[in-house]
Amino acid sequence: MKRIAVVTSGGDAPGMNAAIRAVVRTGISRGWEVFGVRHGYAGLIAGDITRLGARDVGGILHVGGTLLGTARCPEFKDEEIRREALARFEEKGIEGLIVIGGNGSQQGSYALSHMGFPVAGIASTIDNDLYGSDITIGVDTALNIALEAIDRLKVTASSHKRAFLVELMGRDCGYLAMMAGIAGGAEVIVIPEVDTNPEVVAESLRGAYDRGKAHALAVVAEGAAYNAEALARYFTEHQARLGFDLRVTTLGHVQRGGTPGVFDRLLATRLGAAAVDRLARGQHGALLGLRQGEIVATPLEEVVTCKKTLDLSLMDLGRVLAQ
Repeated sequence: MKRIAVVTSGGDAPGMNAAIRAVVRTGISRGWEVFGVRHGYAGLIAGDITRLGARDVGGILHVGGTLLGTARCPEFKDEEIRREALARFEEKGIEGLIVIGGNGSQQGSYALSHMGFPVAGIASTIDNDLYGSDITIGVDTALNIALEAIDRLKVTASSHKRAFLVELMGRDCGYLAMMAGIAGGAEVIVIPEVDTNPEVVAESLRGAYDRGKAHALAVVAEGAAYNAEALARYFTEHQARLGFDLRVTTLGHVQRGGTPGVFDRLLATRLGAAAVDRLARGQHGALLGLRQGEIVATPLEEVVTCKKTLDLSLMDLGRVLAQ
């Protein structure tokens, strides 16, 4: 193998650039040529592929987002479209691909691998919902951004003795909300994995005042049945009975755009180097992730067919600590 490519796909995550840098420089150290695919799988289909040198990835280690750009590409599910994409690689003599991304991206990795093309995946998503890795690139930074916002909101909430609701990202997975809620001392945490009655939320927030607290805080995942919008509407409709309203803060994409911290830079660097090494040894068709502190490879077929679950006992811990 002499030529490989790297692509970032799906949602961006702090640390993606560190992974790109590691792939490029470790590839070059082997005497390979390394190419970057711009704008995800859409760029691959369009043939937007550029050779990258060591200097091209200089000065990006601390930068959030992705140098290569990213996009979602539903049409990549079509086998004929994927064949067109592989033809772009054939034109440039590219013999292997490293895909940095989450669930949707690794579905694409598996599809290409199933067609016989050498692929290695790198676990990267702030949702931390990707099977095969205890924690993925971007999670630690996103959590710290969320926690800083929660800490600041608690200050103003205490000053005004108000109830605040913070909505975090997590369309299908409540990991961010659960962990940030526990670390931020939230009175109640609402996630997609657990059915929550708005009356229980109201009771938990009111209970905080009854116990003498100066603030009351709920942390909610965007994908919960009662997300920030639904809860705010419920509290507005029943304000007279409940006795208070909610002030809502939605962090949204603020969580994605942070400067990657030490953990994410190191994790991304280790995974990038491991992905190159795996292609060099001819062991492709796997996702590189972190398990019990070690870099491990999980077959892509297993990654796309298995579901990562939350440790919901932590929700009980959060309720105990909210007293």
